[in-house]
Amino acid sequence: MKSRSKTIGDLVSLQRGHDLTENERKEGIVPIIGSAGQHGLHNVARARGPGVTVGRSGGSIGKVTFVEQDYWPHNTCIYVTDFKGNDPRFVAYLLGTINLAQLNSGAAQPSLNRNFIYKVPISFPDTPIQSRIAAMLAAYDDLIENNRRRIRLLEEAAQMLFREWFIRFRFPGHEHVTVMDGVPEGWKKHRFGEIIDVNPFTPIDKSRSVTYVPMAALSTSGMSIDNDLLEERNKATTVRFTNGDTLLARITPSLENGKTAFVNFLRDGESACGSTEFIVLRGTQVSSFFVYCLARTERLRGTAIKSMTGASGRQRVQESCFNDFIVPKPPTHLLDAFDDFASSVFREIRLLTSTIDRLRTARDLLLPKLMSGEVEV
Repeated sequence: MKSRSKTIGDLVSLQRGHDLTENERKEGIVPIIGSAGQHGLHNVARARGPGVTVGRSGGSIGKVTFVEQDYWPHNTCIYVTDFKGNDPRFVAYLLGTINLAQLNSGAAQPSLNRNFIYKVPISFPDTPIQSRIAAMLAAYDDLIENNRRRIRLLEEAAQMLFREWFIRFRFPGHEHVTVMDGVPEGWKKHRFGEIIDVNPFTPIDKSRSVTYVPMAALSTSGMSIDNDLLEERNKATTVRFTNGDTLLARITPSLENGKTAFVNFLRDGESACGSTEFIVLRGTQVSSFFVYCLARTERLRGTAIKSMTGASGRQRVQESCFNDFIVPKPPTHLLDAFDDFASSVFREIRLLTSTIDRLRTARDLLLPKLMSGEVEV
């Protein structure tokens, strides 16, 4: 494969994204793309798809995102305004092989300047070969996305059953059970802290590097955590957790957007630490599956949102909001029946997540070989 030695400035033209405050957002289907990727929807697009963005600031500086449809590039990213005849998906893959974060031009706050990016030397083939490379790599990404869709469907099945049984009280045999004081007969009201620990102490081995989970890794769809964003650090914080814990976002707008995750990626007996921008929840009298599904309900999230204090745009949930939150605890046979179903769902999600990791690894091994011409197309 014959490649041309040029610069990123020869490949594309770039522009800083556009301001869009929370109050200015309107309901719609247009994805808003920020530094870490999509973070909401709007009713107006400012850029045509397919598009490519690069994280401009914050912890996701240098992150490359490919967008199929028309979108709104947020001011926390830089976006391509002209592909100069090059294949957009190929451009995304190529930029993803470059450590753009090292071009940080900021002082106290990491920031990317497009003029710094333009000067980076690169080599790239003619467009027909670009398209063939992009098609090979996209086949992996399509499989990854199919597995993500399956994960979302499985999660929704668990959430629907939880809501039906434990929120709407339409559990098997509910027709024959009397509701007393707002809960079915045989159920018991508990304060949140009586059956679920909030930020429980978890020991961690400070002598070695541990898995660190930044806020950006939390999913808006739920159970799966983006393993690409996990880090190894020799760091311990007061926010520590292990498999089976639920991580609930405690800042705005992450909580409103539903950022919550079920920890299911650590090795047996391993603990991890992470951002102080989420709260750890751990069941003591109910299962980890019950806790996670409860954390995803509008009722609990609404209680958390009402407790937020702090500067506008960066408010934080107060742990005390859970003190008076009442959880109706079902009888053991109902909890066991739900756990049997949920455990099979979570097990399948874990298998699909492992498959995604393997596909990513295979794609990432192939990508530089295709770009360098080591593997012909």
